[in-house]
Amino acid sequence: MANLVATLLSNPEIAATAVAAWDAGEAILPIDARAPHAEIEARLAQARPTHVVDGDGRRVRRDGIPVDADTAAVLATSGTTGRPKLVELTRTGLDVMGRGYTAAVGAGASDCWLACMPLHHVASLAIVARAYTCGLPYVVHESFDLERVAQSHETGVTMVSVVPTVLLRLLDAGAPVHRFRSIIVGSAVLPPALRARAEAAGAHLDDAYGLSETWGGAVTNGEPNAGMELRLGRDDEILLRGAPVMRGYRFDPEQTAGVLDPDGWFHTGDVGRIVGGRLAVVDRLKDLVITGGVNVSPTEVEDVLLTHPDVRDVCVVGRADPEWGERVVAVVVAADPSSPPSLEQLRDYVGEQLARAKLPRELVLVDAIPRSVSGKALRRLLR
Repeated sequence: MANLVATLLSNPEIAATAVAAWDAGEAILPIDARAPHAEIEARLAQARPTHVVDGDGRRVRRDGIPVDADTAAVLATSGTTGRPKLVELTRTGLDVMGRGYTAAVGAGASDCWLACMPLHHVASLAIVARAYTCGLPYVVHESFDLERVAQSHETGVTMVSVVPTVLLRLLDAGAPVHRFRSIIVGSAVLPPALRARAEAAGAHLDDAYGLSETWGGAVTNGEPNAGMELRLGRDDEILLRGAPVMRGYRFDPEQTAGVLDPDGWFHTGDVGRIVGGRLAVVDRLKDLVITGGVNVSPTEVEDVLLTHPDVRDVCVVGRADPEWGERVVAVVVAADPSSPPSLEQLRDYVGEQLARAKLPRELVLVDAIPRSVSGKALRRLLR
């Protein structure tokens, strides 16, 4: 068994504590130190770490329960579909993920990773893990600072991992995105219009697909990383198998059994398709809108709406409908709040590119789309 060390620290301190813990054969549980006190206490009670490290130092928690010896990290899921679960990730998985991901993006001794997002999320902690495994340099920012990220190439950074929202902000700010050897985009599907804009600005993009349960990126540019297997299951659900897949949800065997089958395949809950031998992520199974018997991908509709000049941001959800079962609802942030688009205008625009069943039947105007730190739209709130 091994100690589970919870951290309530800054990003750079979390990184240093993680490395020290891995060197000592311990596991790390990063917690957002800026979260409300009640949320922090709830996470500690849920995870029951053996130790806590904060501004006052390291101390033992008397109710703590050790983790299996091969555990490297316990991370809370984003909670986009409900109460966060605690994912147990292994040291073996860390090593396989680190080497496979590094090879997939061609990182070498001349590269330097940047972790600019919170380290209590897998996307950033995995950067530290990859660098730890492969002995590559990395930089950790205290917090997300758009200007600092935009100029980080001046400090030797060559590779940065971002979510689509951050990529959009970099482009809007006129950042020299072409100076990075690779901008890795993950956590949410990259809209085609945003990809085209970034590539027109000279950005070299790498797509990453993965989840907290897979130590982050498990598929790069549509192909599984070394040590990972990929296939499509029932209803085209994406299934992944390999050492980076979690051991399970801490203290939750029922939910673990619901996503990990006896053959070791992790059921992601995401819908995908294989195009030209590569994986294309479509949507979350639970997010599909079934209207009049037709499965509608919210992301597909969003991608079209985002190209409308009067739409700044959008999220598509399903709402109960007595006639259609569900109706497609477009939740829109207008580019000009004083002159928002009408439902009819958006339907006409989408109708030029998508089938009639996919057209929004309702428009809701909002000031902002609620999103998680990783950039995912919180559809459960909008529903």
